[in-house]
Formats: sequence, C-alpha cells, structure tokens
Amino acid sequence: MKKQYTFTIYAEDQIQLFQKITLIFSRKKIRIESFNFSCCEVHQISRFTIVVTETYEVVQNLVPQIEKIIEVYKCYCHTNEEIIWKQIALFKVPTITIYDENLSCFLKRADVITVAIERDYTVFQATGNEKEINDLALKFSDFNLIEFVKSPRIALIKNSEGFAKEFSDREMQKEELFL
Repeated sequence: MKKQYTFTIYAEDQIQLFQKITLIFSRKKIRIESFNFSCCEVHQISRFTIVVTETYEVVQNLVPQIEKIIEVYKCYCHTNEEIIWKQIALFKVPTITIYDENLSCFLKRADVITVAIERDYTVFQATGNEKEINDLALKFSDFNLIEFVKSPRIALIKNSEGFAKEFSDREMQKEELFL
C-alpha cells in the first residue's frame, strides 16, 4: 500500500548532488511531491528533505542507494507520524476584501498573520500541513485570491538526537583510525 514518506538526507553542499539524488527517484519512476534544500545544524553540510508517496518496500530500497552517493553522509526515511513537519503559505487578496465581514471572521478563526498591506493587495501568511493550507487556499478563493504559493515541506525527526551528534561521533571515529 502506498503511503507518504519523507526522506531526510545530509550531504556535502554541492550543486551536482541535486541531480544525482533526483536521478535515483526518476529511474524508479517515483514522483517527488516536495523537495527542500537547506543548511542544517552541521557547518558546511546541507539537508535535503524529499517527500514521495510510495510503498514501504520501494522506499526502503532507496535509502541504501542514496547513501552510496559519495557526497551523502546519511539518509533517513520516515512516515508522517515519525516526524514533525510544516509548510508555509502566502496568500494575496485585493485589499478591498479585508473590509469584508466574512473575511474578518474567517481570519479570526484561522491561524493567519498579515504580512503586507498595500493599496491594491494584502498578503497573509499561514503555517500548517498540506491539507490545512489547501483548505485555506479554497477559503481565500472566496475572497478573490490573486496569488497563492506554498513552501516545500520542512521536517524534524521526532525520535532523533540529531545528525550533529551522529556526525561528530563519526568524525571522532575517523580521527581514531588515523592515530
């Protein structure tokens, strides 16, 4: 049965790595739903967060393949229940609509903040999961939504001491080998 999985990959900060990682998914004809690239808690190491919907067997076979890439230090794969994750969304509506009583009531109930108020438009920001953000987009469409964008997933592993500890332990082991 297919399920949503989040890959967290710690690797060297290299442009070519993006292509190498996505090639592994495309060869298996796996559609990447979300891809985020950012810095992490370890200096000069990057963190890739990739979301796919696939079977358990398929994703478990991908982890060792990704870890075979020379620049990759570690790859984790988790279900939505094993991580804490969010996305951020921006919604742009005509400023005139902020005076609509229905929008005012909606904004009071929703966890939405105002980012910018311009003469022609107002921008709101929301944080949530995919369903919450999509529901907000539908609701904002009732108020002449001009533009809508959401970020890729950002995620932290619930039961983890963090990659920094694992990385420092690994580096200490390497140093001991050379002594």
